[in-house]
Amino acid sequence: MFKINTQQKVYYTLRIASALCFIGHGIFGLITKAIWCNYFGVFGIGQHLSYQLMPVVGSLDILFGILILVYPIRAIVLWLVIWGFVTALLRPLSGEPVFEFLERFGNFGTPLALLIVSGGIGRNLKEVFSPIKINDSVNEQTWANLVTVLRLVIFFLFAGHGFLNLIEKESLVTEYMALGFIHPAETAQIIGTFEIIAALSVLIRPFRFLLITLFIWKISSELFYPQYELFEWIERSASYGAILALWFALQSISVETKFFYQRKTVTQASKDYYNNCLNFKNYT
Repeated sequence: MFKINTQQKVYYTLRIASALCFIGHGIFGLITKAIWCNYFGVFGIGQHLSYQLMPVVGSLDILFGILILVYPIRAIVLWLVIWGFVTALLRPLSGEPVFEFLERFGNFGTPLALLIVSGGIGRNLKEVFSPIKINDSVNEQTWANLVTVLRLVIFFLFAGHGFLNLIEKESLVTEYMALGFIHPAETAQIIGTFEIIAALSVLIRPFRFLLITLFIWKISSELFYPQYELFEWIERSASYGAILALWFALQSISVETKFFYQRKTVTQASKDYYNNCLNFKNYT
């Protein structure tokens, strides 16, 4: 088994990140972000009604985000997975590039990872509506599933943002121009290439030093949006949380599986699992 301290770090990182993502998204509903009209339009809802519905949707998002912080009901976390997926999918459905969907993998992948590390969605209706907590009985297979999900989340969100740079998304080019870059389009190409290479690196072999570098890069670069900087930064907390949670999780694999393997009572299946995970020791 893994040290409870490591489980706590992963659990609370994912929980706080998921909550802030919900809250940040809800704030845009309260301030009635104009582009949301496009997303309501996918369902045939007109502009006037869209502006009336935005504060309602935003308020619910903020309420659920606060509940995840103070009393995290499993059903609400499950809803965030579904809602995060739907809202991300609305972007390409409304005519935006599919990379907008990929960039938001953290919005639903991070709460999914939270469910995994806290015991899943529940075996019955009572458990579904019970509060989540740190699962003291997390086994090696569950931990491996968690790592796989987080690697995929980080891969897609960086690849998505990287391709948005390569196609020179207008808001990104405007951002680089505002930061003083003389050739903002070329800057977008360079950053996009870097982010795609980083995405592939995490997918193939996620070194921990790379993860902490990407964490710093992400929390820093997201501060420079031309408008609503703070709210945009908060909404993307799920992305930061996924990176940091994987950083913690890989430390656990590299250290704790070695201890687990050395126990005399270990089974052959557990040895096989360890041998598969042993490659992770180089990530620290």
